[in-house]
Amino acid sequence: MLLSSCATSRPGTAVQRKVQGKTYVIVGASSGFGRGMAEQLGAFKANVVLAARRTELLEEIATKIRAAGGTALVVTTDISKPEEVQRLADAAVKQYGRVDVWVNDAGVGGIGRFWEIPLTDYSRLIDVNLKGVVYGSQLAIKLFQAQGRGALMNLGSVESHVPLAYHAVYAATKGAILNLDQALNQELRLQGYKNIEVVTIEPWAVDTPFWGHAANYSGGTARMAAMDPPSKVVNAMVRSSVRPRPELPVGWKARGAVTSHRILPHFTERLSGNIAHRYQIKTAPPLPPTPGSVHEPMPTGRGVDDGVRARMKAEKRARKQQKQ
Repeated sequence: MLLSSCATSRPGTAVQRKVQGKTYVIVGASSGFGRGMAEQLGAFKANVVLAARRTELLEEIATKIRAAGGTALVVTTDISKPEEVQRLADAAVKQYGRVDVWVNDAGVGGIGRFWEIPLTDYSRLIDVNLKGVVYGSQLAIKLFQAQGRGALMNLGSVESHVPLAYHAVYAATKGAILNLDQALNQELRLQGYKNIEVVTIEPWAVDTPFWGHAANYSGGTARMAAMDPPSKVVNAMVRSSVRPRPELPVGWKARGAVTSHRILPHFTERLSGNIAHRYQIKTAPPLPPTPGSVHEPMPTGRGVDDGVRARMKAEKRARKQQKQ
């Protein structure tokens, strides 16, 4: 428990020394956790391969990394296309000779009643969140087998354990990632690959551009209760890249939800569902249906933090004033 708490603080000098000079591939590096991790790694003088769909934004991040003392390579990539993931791996090895850590962070959300979200959106969620992770994971493991070592980091979620109402297919993909990673760790163990690690990162709801980028057919602006700051997850990801363990729920809320679900699964699902209903359906400001960035990149949502918590506080104050 104590180690898990430490995992969310900014990495110290020991971790920074281990990061320096290592090569990281980050898929989904244009915003949110991916961008935050890339910029922190750059400050620790790592080699960072930036992959996402928004090329000009990746170039902006690459400039920051180089200015901080790291090196950066931009490879425009749609993770749902296996040929583009192969091109990413080839470019990383050509530039740096090896890959030490591969991070599959790209993901898209789908929010709303299961029967009201178009099947085309669901198909894309599965293509990106699951099939893309499979493509990246297989290439990474083959690279690590040739090298003799490496760490694969896949972004799960607290929803890998506790699926939320109005997130049905998104939650299904996150549960699948956890199962994938658990199976991979066993296969690697059985085949004698002691120096290849597979890590599943499991955040609570976090204030990133994920919410604004999600396909949203709920009728309300996307949000969730008690969001964590993205720095908490970024710190855990950087630390776990050099001190890997198979599964990491990030922060006390994620740990509490996972533990509660193991002990009282039906109660935890019902409570989580009620919370999601209150914040997403009952109190969320109206929003027209949108596919978000599921099919095409959006110009908005470029940072690590997206200001969702501040907007929710302002909306709460406005509701109180209206009642008065």
